[in-house]
This record gives sequence, C-alpha cells and structure tokens, in this order.
Amino acid sequence: MGSWTCSSNVAACGGHQQVFKGDQVNLDALPLLRPWPGDAGRIITLGLVITKDPETGTPNVGVYRLQQQSINTMTVHWLSVRGGARHLRKAAAMGRKLEIAIAIGVHPLLVMAAATPIPVQLSEWLFAGLYAGEGVRLAKCKTVNLEVPSHSEVVLEGTITPGEELADGPFGDHMGFYGGVEDSPLVQIQCVTQRRDPIYFTTFSGRPPKEDAMLAIALNRIYTPILRQQIPEIVDFFLPMEGLSYKLAVIAIDKAYPGQARRAAMAFWSALPQFTYTKFVVVVDKTINIRDPRQVIWAISALVDPQRDLFVLEDTPFDTLDFASERLGLGGRLAIDATTKVGPERNHAWGEPLSRPATLEARLDARWAELGLADIGLDSPDPALFGYTLEHVLERLVGRQHS
Repeated sequence: MGSWTCSSNVAACGGHQQVFKGDQVNLDALPLLRPWPGDAGRIITLGLVITKDPETGTPNVGVYRLQQQSINTMTVHWLSVRGGARHLRKAAAMGRKLEIAIAIGVHPLLVMAAATPIPVQLSEWLFAGLYAGEGVRLAKCKTVNLEVPSHSEVVLEGTITPGEELADGPFGDHMGFYGGVEDSPLVQIQCVTQRRDPIYFTTFSGRPPKEDAMLAIALNRIYTPILRQQIPEIVDFFLPMEGLSYKLAVIAIDKAYPGQARRAAMAFWSALPQFTYTKFVVVVDKTINIRDPRQVIWAISALVDPQRDLFVLEDTPFDTLDFASERLGLGGRLAIDATTKVGPERNHAWGEPLSRPATLEARLDARWAELGLADIGLDSPDPALFGYTLEHVLERLVGRQHS
C-alpha cells in the first residue's frame, strides 16, 4: 500500500490533456481568488505543493499559500519548519535549484494527508494510501522530476532559485487579521498541464469557523493515534476550533505520578511539527470530557493554583502570523496543570470528590422523567459549545439528506 506511478503519456493521466510550456504559460487564465479587500493579490490556497529532498529523494507534500506575482511567477509562503522550506535550504547548500509542482483539484483525502504533520522520513503519498486503503496513482511531471496525482485538474511545474525572493502579502489569515509582508521564495512556472475542462478547487482563511477550521476537526481525530503512540499517557486530546485549530490544546492524561502533567505538555510541544506553534496546553485528568468546555473550565477553576500550576516557556520559535508575540517569530508558551494533584504536589489534604451511588442516580433520573424533564440531557454537551465534533457535522448532513 503506497503510491504507484503511471507514465506521463497515458491517457488516464487526465491532467496532461492540455500542456502549456514556456511563453504559453499564463497564470492570468486561472481563476485565482483574492478573498479579502486588503489582500495583496490573487492566490492559490488549496493546491498540493510538492518538492523532493535533494539528498534522499523523499517527496514532501504540503498545503501552502502561493501569491501570483506575474503571468509566470508566484511566491510561496511556508513556515521554516515545513518540509518545502527544509528542501529549499538543502538545495541552497548544494548550489541547486529546487524543483516544485503545484497540483490543484485533487481528492480531499490527499489534502488531508498533506496537512497532517507526519515524520519527515515518511512520504505523504504513503500516508495517503493508508487513508484511502489503496495506493495513490501518480503521474510524472512534464518538465521536472516530480510526481503528482494523476487525477489532478491543474498542475503547475517550476523551479525555485535559492535567494530569489519577492514581497509576499499582506493577506487575511486564519488568525482573523491581515498578515504582514514577508520576502518569500519566488517560483518560476515553466509548464502548466490541465484537463480540457478543469475544475478549480479553492478555499480561503479567516477567523473560524471557516473551511480550514472544519478540516482541522477531522485532522484532530487523525492526530490522536499518532500522538498516543509517541506519548502513551495521553488518553485523548482536542484542538478547539475557537483556538484557531492549533493555538490551544486540551489533553487528558492517565495520571500516575507527580509532575506528569508538565512532562506531557513538554512532550506534546515536541511530538509533531504542527504543535510547535501551540501557545496554550491545558492538561486534565482522563475523567474530564475535554470536548465539554463546562468540564474543562471546572478543572481549571477547581484544580489550578496559578503560582504552582502554570508553566511558561519563553522565547520559543513561533508563527510570524501571530501578532500577539512581542517579537514576531519568537513567543512564549503556557502549560496549565489542571489535573488532580498527587504526592508532593500538595501539602495538605483535599476533600473527597462529590459523588452519588449509581442506584440513587437512577432514582433521580426516573424522577426527572416523571416531571417531564427527561429530554434535558445534562450528560452530553452540545457540540456547538466548543467547536463541532465531526460526528455532529455528519449527523446534520445525514439529517438534511433525509428531510
């Protein structure tokens, strides 16, 4: 299970039905968006950006914003920890250009795979094969030594010369503000291939809820087994949509010893590249439903002493789109230990948690029913309280289809 390649002259590789090279390349012919009034120009937002490690040949597939600069050039905006940026640094050290391809109009599973932070030695094509249950069919590009999904609607092929940059931005971003202007790598587009009547896929970012935030909800479920494999004491974790999908994380642990909450927070920050930019980590006991803000806020209010349970890391690498940082690119992180304190973490006795026997709870439930209040449903939180759970979204969609 993984990827397999079809020859570039096979008719099934529909993205090669029309080919434009050299002077025929005209990015103005593509319906690129300019989503917000203050945006600097037209952008590609939902393309797979594909590069290859100049040393190992391992491909990287990411979803990065590209700004059109002319009829045949674009700038690519990627963070320094991303695979494409790593490949460009390696190419620069080797005195080479970096080949790049942008595939637009691909299966949503491939977008999900590209957005998932996986180990650098693992190809996103292999990971996508795990999603789909079968290999990803790839086609060779016309002018660069890269492969793209054979069903792509549009493919841009080009190169980046290390050191060649142009101003990129500002653009409206997921933080809810316009980002700054940054010098970003310049992509020279030398070939465009597409279907005869291509469908253009796109989206845009902004303060949630937006489409990218909804994708992040699904990614949350995908991250969980990866995270638990690296940090076994983590029982579950949640990235609330209102926390910009990665700026705030709530993690539940099976606590067994003093200091474990701090250890779990530190391990979380270093587990996957995506979590490098998570500002706040709230650690709670496994008995807390982390998708219910009522329980999370109770844990913070009842179990936290600010002078003991707050842990700050100063001047860590940070997202330049986060204007809350005192210095762009450097920022602090805060862990909140909202777990039950054990051993030397507490210097006095704590009261016993409130609880009732199960038989009494059953009698109370029956009494509520007698009073006509059985439908209140106090046990399960409304998903709308803390973002939407994926199951809730699916239930709503199924309900509309049947109505």
